[in-house]
Amino acid sequence: MKHYHISRHSSFYTIGLSYKKADATTRGQFSLDIPAIDRLLLAAKGEGIDGLMVISTCNRTELHGFAQHPFQLIKLLCEHTQGTVEAFQEVAYVYKNHEAITHLFRVGTGLDSQILGDFEIISQIKQSFYRSKKHEMANPFLERLCNSVIQASKRIKNETEISSGATSVAFASVQYILNHVPDVPNKEILLFGTGKIGRNTCENLIKHTDNKHITLINRTRQKAEEVAGKFHLVVKEYGDLQTEIRKTDVLVVATGAQLPTVSKELIYTDRPLLILDLSVPKNVSDDVKELPNVSLVHLDELSQVTTKALERRKQYIPKAEAIIDEVQNDFTKWLETRKFAPIIKALKKKLKTMKEEELSFHSKKLEDFNTEQAEIVSERIIQKITKQFANHLKKKEVDTEDSLQLIQEVFQLQINADE
Repeated sequence: MKHYHISRHSSFYTIGLSYKKADATTRGQFSLDIPAIDRLLLAAKGEGIDGLMVISTCNRTELHGFAQHPFQLIKLLCEHTQGTVEAFQEVAYVYKNHEAITHLFRVGTGLDSQILGDFEIISQIKQSFYRSKKHEMANPFLERLCNSVIQASKRIKNETEISSGATSVAFASVQYILNHVPDVPNKEILLFGTGKIGRNTCENLIKHTDNKHITLINRTRQKAEEVAGKFHLVVKEYGDLQTEIRKTDVLVVATGAQLPTVSKELIYTDRPLLILDLSVPKNVSDDVKELPNVSLVHLDELSQVTTKALERRKQYIPKAEAIIDEVQNDFTKWLETRKFAPIIKALKKKLKTMKEEELSFHSKKLEDFNTEQAEIVSERIIQKITKQFANHLKKKEVDTEDSLQLIQEVFQLQINADE
């Protein structure tokens, strides 16, 4: 069986960029859609790269794979995106071997996410692994590593509360509606504005409220229709805003206007109306609070909810890191076994041969030679010698390849290719 180990000829690298140093425009230049990922994997295969995984989301683009030099992977990324090597070098990170493995664990468990505890990335890691497998670019090392990251992610999700609480304004606003409006599925909801926050709020409303009475209004009707079409919602004209407000129970305002678009004069309602203003700057005038049936909640209040949730999540980081350490140590042990086993096995075999030769020699030479006792003593010495070598090879600061080479040369070991 072939060994996929970290060696001086082929090291495991992570090269990439993320929201931490690269702005949205730069990330866009290096983003990869699925056809581009397929082309990149095929090109890597053609170059003889053995084992590669590609992750591309709105927050990061990363290549995880084996190469003689990280530039091989950087070149592949730049050849299959709009990005240049110069632009990459300004915002990039390159991790090798142990650091690359640790990085993937942190990414896959939501500790490196823009929103702490965001577990969406794990499904993207799974997808990228299956894509590599499809192109025969997923070796046993990558398979075991991905499975270990998935295992750590599951445990963190189950054993900590690092993903609890609302962390996006869109989600927090829907949670607010659910907590403050009775019988939400049967209430009339009007969403005014279909920008990014409006779209996200719309998705969260559909996902979490089971409400079938959502109406959209946008200054540009076409944009509202694009969002509505995706979710089969009703679209009304901008001119109908006042009429629609009169009929609604919950008004979500998420427009990008510089001045308030909803004022006291626009509202005539004889039933309770909850208004959520998710706009920056404010798009709902404070004077609506003077109306007897109206309650107004602004983005700032909801942002405090998300900030508190994120602060609360931070207390679970040490527990999450302890879980990562545990799972990563298991992975490292597995890796060491694959790497050292053939050499240690051959060394033990060589020492046993030496032992048998010596025992045979002394039993013939000495009349009262105690073969049984000598057998026990020499076996213990062999165990201790092989353990010393194994412990030496496990040290992070040791150049494993050089050490393995030296052991092989000193003891003139024959390694079975099938080991």
